[in-house]
Amino acid sequence: FPDASAFLFPDVSLSNLQFLSQIGLILFMFIIGMELDLEALRGTAKDAVVIAHAGILFPFFLGVGLSYFVYKEFAPDQISFLVFALFIGISMSVTAFPVLARIVQERGMTKDSVGILSLACAAADDATAWSILALVIAVSKAGSLAGAGLTILFSLIYIALMIYVLKPLLGRLAYRNFARETVNKPVIAIIFAVLILSAFTAEVIGIHALFGAFIAGVIIPANPEFRHVLANKIEDISLVLLLPLFFVLTGLRTHLGLLHTPHLWMMCGVVVLVAVVGKFIGASFAARAIGQSWKDSLIIGALMNTRGLMGFVVLNIGYDLGILTATIFSMMVVMALVTTFMTGPALDLIHYFFEKYKVQQSSKSQEPSPNEMVSTGFKMLISFGHPKAGSRILQLIHFLHWNDIPGWSIDALHLTPSADISMTEGAIFEKESFEPILATSQELEIEIHTHYKATNNLNQEIIHFANAGRFDLMLMGSSRPLFSNDETGGKVQEFFELVDCPVGVVIDRGFERIESVLVIIHDASDVFLMGYLTHFSRAAEVRLTILDEEDNVAIGSQLSAISYQLIKKDALSPALMQGFDLLIASRSYWDMVKQHKYDWVEHSPTVLILNK
Repeated sequence: FPDASAFLFPDVSLSNLQFLSQIGLILFMFIIGMELDLEALRGTAKDAVVIAHAGILFPFFLGVGLSYFVYKEFAPDQISFLVFALFIGISMSVTAFPVLARIVQERGMTKDSVGILSLACAAADDATAWSILALVIAVSKAGSLAGAGLTILFSLIYIALMIYVLKPLLGRLAYRNFARETVNKPVIAIIFAVLILSAFTAEVIGIHALFGAFIAGVIIPANPEFRHVLANKIEDISLVLLLPLFFVLTGLRTHLGLLHTPHLWMMCGVVVLVAVVGKFIGASFAARAIGQSWKDSLIIGALMNTRGLMGFVVLNIGYDLGILTATIFSMMVVMALVTTFMTGPALDLIHYFFEKYKVQQSSKSQEPSPNEMVSTGFKMLISFGHPKAGSRILQLIHFLHWNDIPGWSIDALHLTPSADISMTEGAIFEKESFEPILATSQELEIEIHTHYKATNNLNQEIIHFANAGRFDLMLMGSSRPLFSNDETGGKVQEFFELVDCPVGVVIDRGFERIESVLVIIHDASDVFLMGYLTHFSRAAEVRLTILDEEDNVAIGSQLSAISYQLIKKDALSPALMQGFDLLIASRSYWDMVKQHKYDWVEHSPTVLILNK
């Protein structure tokens, strides 16, 4: 649709589009520099450097070798083979750290050894790749090795000043002016001035403004809260408005129509193949050489093969410098897209392959992951949204004396309902979310194991975690749909249906202690509720009352080991119900109560609803 394209993107608009996209890229590269926390990844630095450099050198030399065969056909006339070859090599070598970090985060690998190592490899890869890219740009702009040498000398002086002079000054400035909630406006102004001057200096030296923005982000003080607050002020405008314009510009520059012959598509396939073989094989074999298992090595290789946004950045720089023609640019964009899209399916295939042959390799000792926990004793999962809800459920466990049961273990799960957060934000959200429940666990001397993940598929992740962990009971808070008063409606019903273990939903009415419990036994199928109260009923100074709805004498023998008071259903009233601290009922009974006895719901104390 050429007429529609010309209407939406007239030629006179492209320069403005490029200008705005460059601003978005500068802000984004600044954020990437802040997220590249090399200090936090020191524990894996040695392995990461080996894998990252193997993952750079192997595809780099394959790219240089490929350029020998495509130079005459696809390189611009005025560009020397050296510059063209170096640029093809670096385009093949780059890994998209932000894309890799998002994949690791969405798959819950941020605390796994392979996830941590992959992030360290990507960080080292990015730092090295950007340094090589700066060198390539210097060579291409200088036009001679002597000029390039001078550019490199100025670059080293500039980087040394940024790291050893400006970074300590910014650290002292942030320490004096930063509060947890906000950053003073003068400090923000100074940091933006540093960002602009760094980008401008890098452009003047000849190594591109984006490299300057990246270095400016690297030297920002390493305080996670400081970086989080600063990133929040920049990310919305950068990621939501300006950065998408960069993808628009990349799309407008990508002319798939130029690949109009089988020969050109074959060459495009060769480019993709060389890129995948170079990065995937190079990183995988390097990981295997330093002692990683084949599974972890292949996972690292698949993650490192992700080019994504960083590949587009490198390609657009080459296009702007006149190093790439529109045809080879389009081929390289296809390569960047394919290597990004294949990451998820490649990880799934790797997991499937090794799970398929897990039985044959069961003799080999493997460290269990959080999602493959071995069942020991009675395992309980607390899944909570609001931080205080987790603490309240743990208090309920304590008052019911469940933590006194031999072999009982407790895991706490909190998920952030959005994967669109940085790893720095994720670490802060994780810390804040578990603070109340961890404080309660210390106060009550109850050991718990915490699990955190940011995800766009909240319900599915909770269900998968509960089923994969083979828990014996899952407790969670109530959830009221937007247009309903039903506190066990919506997603709660989905958990009741799809979680393999019994599910308990707590409707918290503000209990202070649990000393008096009312259990409603509607029929013989509800006797399972008593199994959860054995330890509570044997504790001193507690009162257990049972309402036998159907006057079912046959269930009496099931309760002989439990001390309780029995009342008839006619004696129960909303006023009497308020005299209890906790009401326990089955899911089937509570569903009936919601329909026919809503006044009970309004006057009930804290409620624990369990399904069989």
